[in-house]
Amino acid sequence: MTSIIQTDFSKMPGHWLLAKMGKRVLRPGGIELTKKMIEHLHITEDDDVAEFAPGLGVTAKIVLDKNPNSYIAIEQNDDAAKQVNKYLPPEKAACIIGDAQNTKLPSQSVNVLYGEAMLTMQSPKQKEEIIEEAYRILRKGGRYGIHELCLNPNTIDEELKSTIHRDLANVIRVNAKPLTVFEWKSLFENKGFNVVIIEMRPMYLLEKKRMIQDEGVKGFATIVKNIAVNPEARKRIEDMRETFKKYEKYLGAISIVMEKQE
Repeated sequence: MTSIIQTDFSKMPGHWLLAKMGKRVLRPGGIELTKKMIEHLHITEDDDVAEFAPGLGVTAKIVLDKNPNSYIAIEQNDDAAKQVNKYLPPEKAACIIGDAQNTKLPSQSVNVLYGEAMLTMQSPKQKEEIIEEAYRILRKGGRYGIHELCLNPNTIDEELKSTIHRDLANVIRVNAKPLTVFEWKSLFENKGFNVVIIEMRPMYLLEKKRMIQDEGVKGFATIVKNIAVNPEARKRIEDMRETFKKYEKYLGAISIVMEKQE
């Protein structure tokens, strides 16, 4: 508990703040949508898999249970890579340091790739660069999955969209720019991907029912306890939840699985 109390929460990105409180599942559609994405990727023992920014490794562990031929995680720095390597089996998995825009992986080196809750936080230019890199490292017919935040409906007013972007950035301390379903789909199709399936879920990241579903009763109780004894963290999380509730009608979670066209 001491390390939590001594941490400055005022400028910490929202997802790391929640992780400090004990939250393990940091995806907008929860563990259910993550599992749906993995299901639609059809990972087998023959697949060479890569993951952008695995973080705490919740999804990586699900994927590794499928015993793929190989698994490579891409993280941005040494500290993150060291944490990831702690939970990876060294005989078939590794974490390398690189950017999602420049993984340093050879072209056409994997046939399954996925990333969660990371494209939303990139600028339009960075989104395109990451998708171009995904296309480069995937083999023909390779599968790419994402799990991100989205905006509803497709016809959302541009001024409202800008307001939501601004308020999200202010409250989670990350420059989040979620897209509509149509915009996400078009972004990938314009880069040469064929969208196979789209799954949607409500964005209930901080709702009690979703948190218990994601973390279990014991995990939820731990998070509540940690928040209760950390007033600064509690205020930040209350602000996040209030913003999510304010825009609940317009915020959703999306998973898209697509294929690199032949």
